[in-house]
Amino acid sequence: MSDDDHVRMALETLPAIPRDRDGPVFDAPWQAQAFAMAVKLHEAGLYDWSEWAAALSEQIARAREAGDPDLGDTYYEHWLAALEGLVVAKGLVSSVTLRRRKEAWARAAAATPHGEPIELARAAASDDSRSPP
Repeated sequence: MSDDDHVRMALETLPAIPRDRDGPVFDAPWQAQAFAMAVKLHEAGLYDWSEWAAALSEQIARAREAGDPDLGDTYYEHWLAALEGLVVAKGLVSSVTLRRRKEAWARAAAATPHGEPIELARAAASDDSRSPP
């Protein structure tokens, strides 16, 4: 099955993907990247689409229960949380490693001047600048 077939299957079987007549709609590059990671991990055999749809549906339900008004603007946050949950559950990464990486990216983003690309190396540089001599 080709990449296009997998994407088409995802669009047909997964809940509520924001889209227009041309396909998925993304408000930010990270959303497209999260979508692509989910497709690639499916292609690699990590999960089937029914397992992915269940994980995403559970994540959306938890968010609704926590007060998310479900206006569509948080959809890919739920997508990413479901993806993170699956990679931890499948043993691809530990929850500790995932948390540390997310923290490193947050530090890198905070250390990046506006308008410049965020680079993970900036996290280490910001750590070094906070360390006592």
